[in-house]
Amino acid sequence: MMSELFDHSARIMRAARVKTTLSRADFLLDRVGEGLADRLDDVKRDFPNAAVLGGAGVVAAALRGRAGTNRLIQIEDCQAMADFASQIVPEADIRVSPSEEPDLSPGQLDLIVGALTMHRLNDPVGLLTQMRLALKPDGLALITLFGGQTLSELRASFAEAETEVEGGISPRVAPMGEVRDLGGLLQRAGFALPVADVDRFDVAYQTPFHLMRDLREMGENNALIHRRKSFTRRATMIRMAEIYAANYPTTDHTGEGRVNASFEIVYLTGWSPDASQQQPLRPGSAKSRLSDALGVPETSAGEKAGE
Repeated sequence: MMSELFDHSARIMRAARVKTTLSRADFLLDRVGEGLADRLDDVKRDFPNAAVLGGAGVVAAALRGRAGTNRLIQIEDCQAMADFASQIVPEADIRVSPSEEPDLSPGQLDLIVGALTMHRLNDPVGLLTQMRLALKPDGLALITLFGGQTLSELRASFAEAETEVEGGISPRVAPMGEVRDLGGLLQRAGFALPVADVDRFDVAYQTPFHLMRDLREMGENNALIHRRKSFTRRATMIRMAEIYAANYPTTDHTGEGRVNASFEIVYLTGWSPDASQQQPLRPGSAKSRLSDALGVPETSAGEKAGE
C-alpha cells in the first residue's frame, strides 16, 4: 500500500479560504499560463476539446482561443475554486471532482492541461494515467508542477532555525522532484514522446514573512500529513528570518534590500500513443553509418585513433 504524504482534506479547507485572496497572489499561475500558451503555440495543430485541471481559471484564460480550442472543461477539487474559476472563464464547463480522480470520460479530449496541482498529489502517476486515458489517440498532455529547487531557501532556513532553537526539524516544504526524474513519470503512465523542461526564476521579497503570506494566499502552505500541528515558537520564526536574511539576500529593481525566493516550474509534455507517431528504430536497423555522416574514418571498439 502506497504511503500518503498529503492531507487532502486540509488542503481543500485551505483552498476554500483563499477564494478571496488568490487574486492578490496569482503571479505564479499567470506565469504558468504564459508558459503553457507559448508551448501550445509551437504545436501546429488544433485541439478542439480541452480540459484544464486546476489553475482556478487563470491558466485556462491564458489558453482561451488558442490552438483551435472551442470546448473547454475546467476541473477544480473544491467548490470555492470552481466558483473563482467561473468568474474568469464563464464559458467553460466547470466541474468539481477530486484531484486524483478527475471527472473525465475516456478518449474524449484532444488536449489536457495540469496546472500546478501534481506536486501535491499522493499518486501523481495514477493521475497521469487517467489523463492519458481521457485523451484521444495522438492527444496532447501539458503538465506543470513545482521542481526540486522551489523554496529551497525557506526549507534550509527553517531546518537550521528549528535545529538551533528546538533541537530537531519538522516537515515544512513538500518534497519536489528533479526534472530528470519527473520526465520519467510520463513514461510510467504510458505517454509517448515525453519531454521535460524547466523554468527557473527568483522573486525578491521584503522579508520571509511576506513570502509565507503569498504562499498562504495562493493556497500553497503546508499540507503534509506529518506537518507540525501546533503553532511554531516565536523564537524559531525570528531565528528563521535572521538566517534567511543573512544567507539569501538580494535587491529589487530599486536597489532596496530584500530576500531571495527560488522557484522552479517543470513543464512535462507527452502524447497519447498512436500508430501515426514517429517510432524509434530497432537496434542495428540503421541504413547509414555515423562515421559517414560525420565525415571521419570508422574505428572499431578495440582500436585507438592513430594506431
